[in-house]
Amino acid sequence: MSGAVIREMVMVTNLAAGGDDSASVNASRTTVAFVRPRFYRRIFAALLIACCGPAVFAQTPPPASSQAATPTTKYDPTQPETQPSLTVDRDPVLSPDAEDNMPPEAMASPTTAGPEGQIQRSKSGIYTLREDVNEVVLSCTVVDDKKRLVGDLQRGDFRVWEDGVPQTINSFQYQDVPVSMGILIDNSGSMHDKRAAVNTAALDLVKASNPHDEAFIVNFSDKAYLDQGFTSNIGALERGLARFDSKNTTAMYDAVAASADELSKQGKQSKQVLLIITDGADNASRLTLEQTARRVQRLGGPVVYSIGLLFGDDPGDARRAKSDLESLSEETGGIAYFPASLDDVDSIAQEVARDIRDQYTIGYHSTKPASLRGYRTVRVEAAAPHHGKLIVRTRKGYYPRVVPASLETAQTKQ
Repeated sequence: MSGAVIREMVMVTNLAAGGDDSASVNASRTTVAFVRPRFYRRIFAALLIACCGPAVFAQTPPPASSQAATPTTKYDPTQPETQPSLTVDRDPVLSPDAEDNMPPEAMASPTTAGPEGQIQRSKSGIYTLREDVNEVVLSCTVVDDKKRLVGDLQRGDFRVWEDGVPQTINSFQYQDVPVSMGILIDNSGSMHDKRAAVNTAALDLVKASNPHDEAFIVNFSDKAYLDQGFTSNIGALERGLARFDSKNTTAMYDAVAASADELSKQGKQSKQVLLIITDGADNASRLTLEQTARRVQRLGGPVVYSIGLLFGDDPGDARRAKSDLESLSEETGGIAYFPASLDDVDSIAQEVARDIRDQYTIGYHSTKPASLRGYRTVRVEAAAPHHGKLIVRTRKGYYPRVVPASLETAQTKQ
């Protein structure tokens, strides 16, 4: 593992006296921190200043007066340099694309108003996407009574209820959209002989997914290690899967909560997924199952898929592990699989890939104001001619996102 970039995510639980809502999970200790693009831009700007001097950032001189021709003033290095206004937001290094260098106000005046979620064109020719933060977005998988995926439904075939109240669907899509995915693999001692088959299945899942997906790899035992950050590179993911030593205990809840946090902060795609592969019940987490589920729901909820390798396990532990995995998956709209042997893991992983790519995306505006806190239950049903009974899998509920009062007022006026 020489030279390998390994980020360790250590679970830190902060359960304040106010209750479970204050539970938090942080990646507090980092072996090698992620380097952000903004950091590169600052380094580039500093190098330009050091190499080329202040003249790189000199501003265009004002035009000559129209009343009299004034001779050009010779540059005097002893005089202070004219600085740009600090009230204007601009990058220190100009972009080769002229429109990127325009002040924000020039880009914020759309020529025509449009509904939220639509791309709009500004006077400068820049296209921006307006999003409605109050919209509830659901990823829905529909199967028939034989568990076959159904992909020919229309908006009118769906019905949505929130806390028992019918909702109006305002956006609908059936398309293979890219996802941000976290792959979590049990690294405890009991997994040693299973890792080769599991790693192969995980890679096959990625290969069968949308080529624009991004994924990260977490190997967890008593701690969770981010052994490969977000990437679409198969080789990098394979190297991340290979960084395991299969020892110690199983802190699955902590790993799930930390990975959901990583998805929320670093994932580029709005559609997000967690895949958990484990062979036993949690026996080392600081968080409980209920706290972990609440944490995932408060983050907007990635869909959780799980594969439990529970064959040959202690019957009591197997029952508890099965119940935990089913709970995490069903609450978020995913599904839990329990293969009879390692030979079935690869086909299940590819089934998960198909399930992720074959989903409906439904959006609605809740009839409840966002200022009302608390958990809200969601139910989605589908019915269409010639299909018989249809089953819709989606998350069972959500916590509304807190919207600043000023932003909520501005949206109301639009």
